[in-house]
Amino acid sequence: MSTESQLRERLCEVGRRLYQRGLCPGTSGNLSARLEDTWLLTPTNSCLGELLPRDISLLDFEGNHLSGKKPSKESFMHLAYYQHRPEARAVVHLHSTYAVAVSCLQDLNADSCVPFITPYFVMRIGDLPVVPYLRPGDARLGEEIASRAANHVAVLLANHGPVVSGKTLDEAVNNAEELEEGLKVYFLLQDKKPMLLTPEQVEALRRM
Repeated sequence: MSTESQLRERLCEVGRRLYQRGLCPGTSGNLSARLEDTWLLTPTNSCLGELLPRDISLLDFEGNHLSGKKPSKESFMHLAYYQHRPEARAVVHLHSTYAVAVSCLQDLNADSCVPFITPYFVMRIGDLPVVPYLRPGDARLGEEIASRAANHVAVLLANHGPVVSGKTLDEAVNNAEELEEGLKVYFLLQDKKPMLLTPEQVEALRRM
């Protein structure tokens, strides 16, 4: 089990990694990780590439701010996963380019917005539901995510970006990167005829 200080350091490390990859430009995106009775969240208006361990916000599971800088205004999105997906120990929200681009497309299947093209997308993400557009900071986003969190590793916020969970912080980050790469492939193939995985192939991957 990671100590709080170790987890604060690790949040800063992965924040720099995501920022350097261009997945969270400016002060966009936020990261969180669960402790036993509390959880850590990156502060509001913070650049993920310049986080300091002491500044990371500490909250309880009622959403109360206990210490550190003022938490992200989107804390309720993370809390929705912690309250409704017991295995979730970390949550990543990004404004990564291709995920945002796909989130802006019309006529997406709200239950599973992209076809299965690569096996790793099936294994890491699976069905990716779309949460209807609500302005950033609208607490109703938490309610929408909560209704999907139990059955989905990740959701895609319409015209906004992805929210991705994991059993560890590293898994959540890896899932978020796989989601971005999978949506990049999907976006690049928009005017092509990709060879999709068959239902039988998808089912075999799900069983793994």
